[in-house]
Amino acid sequence: MPNIENLRKQAKTYLRWHRERYYPVAAQIRWILPRYRDQSDREILDADFKLSDAQELVARKHGFTDWPALVRGIETMTKSKASDSRHPLVLSAEPQLFVSDIIASCQFYVRKLGFEVAFQYGEPPFYAQVFRDGARLNLRKVGGPVFDAGFRAREVDALSATLTADDPKRLFLEYQAAGASFHQPLRTEPWGARSFIVQDPDGNLIAFSGEAT
Repeated sequence: MPNIENLRKQAKTYLRWHRERYYPVAAQIRWILPRYRDQSDREILDADFKLSDAQELVARKHGFTDWPALVRGIETMTKSKASDSRHPLVLSAEPQLFVSDIIASCQFYVRKLGFEVAFQYGEPPFYAQVFRDGARLNLRKVGGPVFDAGFRAREVDALSATLTADDPKRLFLEYQAAGASFHQPLRTEPWGARSFIVQDPDGNLIAFSGEAT
């Protein structure tokens, strides 16, 4: 469960990055806050970006419309389940995938897997993030092939990321209709979960898994 103090620290970090003119944060601001959608990196970093703007950025990243809505959501979750404040919380995971072509990879995740592009950075782009609902994948460009010629023969099931789906069968059928390339079709695992594995253009294996329905 997210901790409101950690989220406040996140907002202050975004504010500090903006003041330090850290260019990657401009891309996140542009893609997450609609009022900055048509502005360049320089225009965003020149803008009067306040703590309230940074808090809204954090709220929208966690699926809320604004900071007050996020706070109410956290309070509701806190009442339903007491948290142990002695332990720091891991709020989210964003696996990083190595790819040879950022544009081609983004097109694959958007057209085949129904993701959206959160941001692309660089000219030409060398880093990007794609997301679908609560899942986020970071894409980093590398020179040359991502895997050597014999890697997949030796490590046939080496996963790059595992994403949880609430309805694996329905998602599998969606991807099948979109023409995605499957490394493993939908199946019921020995432990009861339903899962399938998609292979991206660079050979990254993305597993989608959830409860059998």
